[in-house]
This record gives sequence, C-alpha cells and structure tokens, in this order.
Amino acid sequence: MKIPVIKKLAETHSLKELQAAEEALYNEETLAIEVMGDDEGEQLTHVLAAVYIKEHMAENGSELKAALRAYTVKVRNSIS
Repeated sequence: MKIPVIKKLAETHSLKELQAAEEALYNEETLAIEVMGDDEGEQLTHVLAAVYIKEHMAENGSELKAALRAYTVKVRNSIS
C-alpha cells in the first residue's frame, strides 16, 4: 500500500471511475485508468482505498486530507 498512489487516485478520478476500476480488477479486465502497483493485488488495494476515501468525503463532507487520515487510522487499527 502506497499512500501517494492512493492520494493521487482519489484526487484525479471520480468515484464512478474508481468503482469501474475495482470491477475490472475483480474480472481480470483491462483498466480504463492507470493504477500504479507491483501487481493486481496492490492495484486493488489502492483502488479500494481511494473508493473508501471518496465515499468518506461524500458522506462526511470532509476534505481529502481528513478522509485519507481516517483511512490510515482504520488500517492502523485493523493491524494492531
């Protein structure tokens, strides 16, 4: 998981585009957007994180920075 990649995806793509990329990864199809990652698993992680951030922003009216922070806290809590 690379935070700069997640941040860039959330900044540059709509929720709809990210969800389409998620679906394409699940179906092993070609992505319509560029997603950096060492393999499909890392790409999926980046897309799912960006989807979470976009949804958090929409639901809470928060800025990207706050939504990204909420995501990293969620991840940190899940592994501790």
